[in-house]
Amino acid sequence: MPETKEEELTNVICTFCGSVCDDVLFDVEKYKGKKFCKLGSAKFSKKERIKAPMIDGKEVSYEEAIEKAVEILLNAKRPLLYGWASTVNEAIRLGVILTEKVGGVYDQCASVCHAPGTLALIEEGVPGGSLGEVKNRADVVIFWGSNPMEAHPRHPVRYSVRAKGLLIKDRKDRKVVVVDVRKTKSANMADLFIQIKPGYDYPIISALRALVKGEEDAVPDEVGGVSKQQLKELAELMKNAKYGALLYGLGVTQSRGRDRNVENAIKLIQLLNRHTRWIIWPMRGHYNVVGAGDVPAWEVGYTYAIDFSRGYPRFSPGEFAANEVLQRGDCDAALIIASDPVAHFPKASVAHLKKIPVIQIDPFPNMTTLISKVVIPSAMAGLEAEGTAYRMDGIPFRVKKIIDTEYWSDEKILELMLEKVNEKLGLR
Repeated sequence: MPETKEEELTNVICTFCGSVCDDVLFDVEKYKGKKFCKLGSAKFSKKERIKAPMIDGKEVSYEEAIEKAVEILLNAKRPLLYGWASTVNEAIRLGVILTEKVGGVYDQCASVCHAPGTLALIEEGVPGGSLGEVKNRADVVIFWGSNPMEAHPRHPVRYSVRAKGLLIKDRKDRKVVVVDVRKTKSANMADLFIQIKPGYDYPIISALRALVKGEEDAVPDEVGGVSKQQLKELAELMKNAKYGALLYGLGVTQSRGRDRNVENAIKLIQLLNRHTRWIIWPMRGHYNVVGAGDVPAWEVGYTYAIDFSRGYPRFSPGEFAANEVLQRGDCDAALIIASDPVAHFPKASVAHLKKIPVIQIDPFPNMTTLISKVVIPSAMAGLEAEGTAYRMDGIPFRVKKIIDTEYWSDEKILELMLEKVNEKLGLR
């Protein structure tokens, strides 16, 4: 714990979005933050919490709730353990091991958002870079299918649009392009906004590849609602950049083409790197969704949609992702941590969740709380619990504990669950 109040108010790390801002301040006495965006401020404000562990709505001790959760997981033939994007790496590691012990399916939030980008990375690799490089070097930044002004409000100030770096001294030194199907708030800050037809990302990227290669005759007069002349201007801007960054969002991964869109974009960046220096990177949502994929990759070689029911890890996104497992009725119990699938999953997935015993681990009540048999409240990482988290560019941060609490951390809860599973399976 920091020794003085002044130290408590410095270098607090925001655990809301993938920007993982590490320059925000927090007043412990007033329970108020400074330098937070509206999203971070809302998370770090006082609000309703899950008051105590519960079984069937009745308050119990942590030990009793964990005992019941372990009983549910061990009695299940194939439990689903889902969420993980808003907790720390230490807890995720325990979750992966726990999933293997109980012969379940591990999946995380990326399976419904940025997973197509992961599949593209497997196919093509990725010419990536850090947000520090973008801040210090990028004279051209393209936001494609992403809207940082609303999803990552401090990203433009800290890392991309208005950020001042070693080589980029002023906003005038940087060209910003927004490519999207509608004019977003982010489009208002751009030097160039290109509005495309929904589902036409792939052919537009293909046209840009042709123009960068000098194959102008291969491009028609209009592609996906964008004129050939506008595409030529964009291609020239990209070729003439000293350092460029293409930062894509769900508009690319969740439109027609999905992983092929990202794969095509990576090929465009690879082509541009024959002329200059470019990187491509996803604008990740939750603060540690990168860790939710990277940690299982260390442990078992895969990032999501991992099935352990045969005693070894199998990866198959169209088969073992949470929605597919739920809609087929292929799981008979679920542990949901740091996520709220009932509020966001399709009706068919939620319908199956309501039929099976659900265990929830989360600091705050949500829609999933309403259908859960066992509810275990946890401490909030970055405020009441510490741990390691990855920023959206894969840079690790050690989030701090700045307030004492009676809530147990995700790591402590999962550690005890794993101990009890090992004990009941005779693995000690």
